[in-house]
Amino acid sequence: MRDMEERKEGFQEAEMTEETATETIAGDEQAEGAGAEETAEETVEETVEDAADEAEEAQDAGEESKAEKKVFKKKAKADKKQDAMKEKIDELEDKVKRQMAEFDNFRKRTDKEKTMMFETGAKSVIEKILPVIDNFERGFAAVTADAKTPFEEGMEMVYKQLMTELEKMEVKPIPAVGEEFDPNFHNAVMQVESEEFEPGTVAQELMKGYTYRDTVVRYSMVAVVSE
Repeated sequence: MRDMEERKEGFQEAEMTEETATETIAGDEQAEGAGAEETAEETVEETVEDAADEAEEAQDAGEESKAEKKVFKKKAKADKKQDAMKEKIDELEDKVKRQMAEFDNFRKRTDKEKTMMFETGAKSVIEKILPVIDNFERGFAAVTADAKTPFEEGMEMVYKQLMTELEKMEVKPIPAVGEEFDPNFHNAVMQVESEEFEPGTVAQELMKGYTYRDTVVRYSMVAVVSE
């Protein structure tokens, strides 16, 4: 009888141990399931966060790209405007340079024309004065040095004053007698024999010639020694 009770108690303990094990396994399975669910949730959250970060980064990159494009467009527009201004400045500078060159040429041409007009007018006046000088010299040639009257002395003073003023204007007589004949200054009207001068030399001056600023106003009329 006692043995039966002990066996009964043994069966009861075994059943209790089995129930305890079952409960333990169920608890472990529940714990594992809960842990898996938590891990899955964490993974989903991380994925969502990563996607949000990527979307935010993409949005930032898009905004930066738009900003860069906007800056590039502004720079291109500014460069184009600057190129247009530079081209306009170059055009104006070229125009000013051409106008200055034209004005300089006009000034030089005008100065040359004025000089030529002055030279022509001066030569014309000098040509009209030269016959007066010739008459003075012819009159002095007929007067003897010992018999000069006050009038003749006064005329000589006027002649010297006239020649001084002409010399200041760079009017000079052309050297003739004793000089080698030069067709650029002398006009030979006759040939003569001479023992004093070499052939081709001016032996006599028939009419005095003059230059004005190295330009011949009147050629000397001369007689040249024949060869």
